[in-house]
Amino acid sequence: MEEILNPEVEVQDVAPVAEVEVAPATVEEVAVVAAEKETKKAQPATKQEVIARLKEIALDASNAERAEIDLLKQIYYKIHNAEAAAAREEYIKNGGLPEDFMPAPDNSEAELKVQLNIIKEARQRAAEALEAEKQNNLEKKLAIIERIKELVASPEDADKHYEEFKNLQSDWKDVKTVPAERATELWKNYQLYVEQYYDLLRLNHEMRAYDFKKNLEIKTALCEAAEKLIELEDVISAFHQLQKLHQDFRETGPVERDLREQIWTRFKDASTAINKRHQAHFEDLKAQEEANLTRKTELCERVEAINSSAIASFNEWEDLTKEVIALQNEWKTIGFTPKKINSQIFERFRTACDRFFQSKTEHFRGVRDSYASNLAAKTALCEKAEALKDDTDWAKTTNIFVELQKEWKTIGPAPHKSSEVIWKRFNDACNYFFEQKSKSNVSVRQEENDNLAKKNAIIEKLEALVEAGCTDIQVVKDLQAEWNAVGHVPFRKKDKIFKHYREVCDKLYEAFHATAGKRNLENFKKQVADKGGNDLTRERQRLQRDIEMKKSEIQNYETNLTFFNSKSKSGNSLVEDLLKKVERLKADLVLLNEKLAAVNEQLKK
Repeated sequence: MEEILNPEVEVQDVAPVAEVEVAPATVEEVAVVAAEKETKKAQPATKQEVIARLKEIALDASNAERAEIDLLKQIYYKIHNAEAAAAREEYIKNGGLPEDFMPAPDNSEAELKVQLNIIKEARQRAAEALEAEKQNNLEKKLAIIERIKELVASPEDADKHYEEFKNLQSDWKDVKTVPAERATELWKNYQLYVEQYYDLLRLNHEMRAYDFKKNLEIKTALCEAAEKLIELEDVISAFHQLQKLHQDFRETGPVERDLREQIWTRFKDASTAINKRHQAHFEDLKAQEEANLTRKTELCERVEAINSSAIASFNEWEDLTKEVIALQNEWKTIGFTPKKINSQIFERFRTACDRFFQSKTEHFRGVRDSYASNLAAKTALCEKAEALKDDTDWAKTTNIFVELQKEWKTIGPAPHKSSEVIWKRFNDACNYFFEQKSKSNVSVRQEENDNLAKKNAIIEKLEALVEAGCTDIQVVKDLQAEWNAVGHVPFRKKDKIFKHYREVCDKLYEAFHATAGKRNLENFKKQVADKGGNDLTRERQRLQRDIEMKKSEIQNYETNLTFFNSKSKSGNSLVEDLLKKVERLKADLVLLNEKLAAVNEQLKK
């Protein structure tokens, strides 16, 4: 806080110092408080209300407050951005892609910019006019000082020039603002020569006493007005009103010498109290801004900590997306940060959010491209099947359809919304061909029925082996060779009977595998019992590598399974194959862990 200097003190009593009224608030502080004050007023709730208020301001733009204009811009773009965000969410909700969203043109934004330009140009003209006025005022005050200086140089004529001197003082009061960089020097020189003139003045006692009395009445009233401002709730308003009181106090002539220090001390004490409240107010604002900066920094760090490269599943992406959106909503509830860093902290947060959503977009673009490629391949197979479905070269075309079906199974999933449609299209074409083939050859159907009976008989034999706990794998292989030698069965029943066949074979091989696994484990235990420490250590390392490889394979298969929905799992042979592979790998993993346990046990001995 700068010291408030007493204009009453005579020049010869103190060293010349710069005239200081009160410590002025910075432009940033005044802007912040003005914006804060504006928020207490009824704020526009729509973009149209914002523009309507700007039009009102434009009518008297030279007196417009920058803080209110900035606040109106913030309100407009907050509403504008909220509308765009809502439109984007609706677009995505309706199936659109985030990167394809284009906001609709906003005609009101053009009107906003027109009004802002009108206000800006008017304010600029007013500022230029004010600067010109200040320069003119400077020349006037310099001329007044020069004339008073001339009066001081003629002490014998002081009484004669008293009226002119009073007129010069009146003219000085009428001339207001001058360039700030010249104000202190100007006032110092003016006060110097005014004091010198009063010291030379040969006025009669009554006139001089009357002048001092009137000045004392004015300055006492100014003190009282300043003291009332101490209790004013609006600190900013009190501060600005004090500036006017200081101007009036400074431009009022001196009082009696014995009362000068007293009246000035009273006025200064009131000014100091107001200045302290003003300073405390801005300190509170700065503390709140620092707290807001801390909260916003934490939000930035939380978004930046997200490792997009480690996200593997759709659910993870969705959960993190909800989290980021929640952080964005929380950001909106936090007030301003210090002006010097407000833009930087916002840019940091926006960059972190953009980076996350860009990574999400790129991830799903890759998945989408893969699905699209699969759909194109399946569509091509549909076209081939549809082109051949009426071909009557049964043997040749049947082989082609079989190959098409095999190729279909090698192609990955298509987009979910198209998966069932494209499968139905392909299946309908295949079914149509085989139905026509069946109708064309009764003998073939009879043969197929006979083959169906043969395969059912083979299944019964295999089931009998399951019940008997067969351990002779050659018997099973012979029955499988017999199965493979049997020709086609009715098309509509081939999947069902093959599924039954596979299930029975799987049971047999699972039993064989379990038995072989036990024998394998027992043989392994006998082998490690004869090995030394180094051999056992190498064996343990090998087993650990094999275990990690099995785990990796299981994880890859399980990840692939996540791309299939539950409906496709029940009828898709590819999914069934994957599930069986996973089960076999898990059984192998159990055996490897048992071997590892055996090695560890042997190492302890």
